Amino acid sequence: MNITETYLESVRKQFLYYKTLGEKAMKQLEPEQLFVMTNDDTNSIATIVKHLAGNMLSRWTDFLTTDGEKEWRNRDSEFENDLQTPEQVWALWEQGWACFLAALDSLSAAQLGEIIYIRNEGHTVMEAINRQLAHYPYHIGQMVFYAKQLKATPWDSLSIPRNASQSYNADKFARDKGIRNFTDDELNRIR
Repeated sequence: MNITETYLESVRKQFLYYKTLGEKAMKQLEPEQLFVMTNDDTNSIATIVKHLAGNMLSRWTDFLTTDGEKEWRNRDSEFENDLQTPEQVWALWEQGWACFLAALDSLSAAQLGEIIYIRNEGHTVMEAINRQLAHYPYHIGQMVFYAKQLKATPWDSLSIPRNASQSYNADKFARDKGIRNFTDDELNRIR
């Protein structure tokens, strides 16, 4: 496997890891907590999901041939807290991720150097992926942080639980050295 194929496999695993973190955080909440805003300058988790889906659909629909900021996208409306049901939130979440992951899965290693445009600014496909690898986890981190504050019962850790680092590391160092992606174990642990 060459480096560009390794890259595609690695980023796909990382995106799936962050998708799973977002899902695990949302599933720990009561349905109405998805819509909570603590003040006028914050977004509810539902609104963050709406923005992520809007971004994914705009950036990754026909991404090799059209600008990533589609004419039909209304980014400002993504920040209107108008979703009404958890089913709407989950449907948008899945729609955005399905579009993005299908686009990612359609790529060949040779296409990573092709130029695509976002708001008329040229990016290689690899740069566009990296841009989103920073953007999507940023918002998912917001969702996780917010969910931890909203949850009334104890939080089910999405990473190494408090006071468990020593046993976690002992398990890792008990294994033979090998090339693997950190998400391989983490996805299985948090599912």
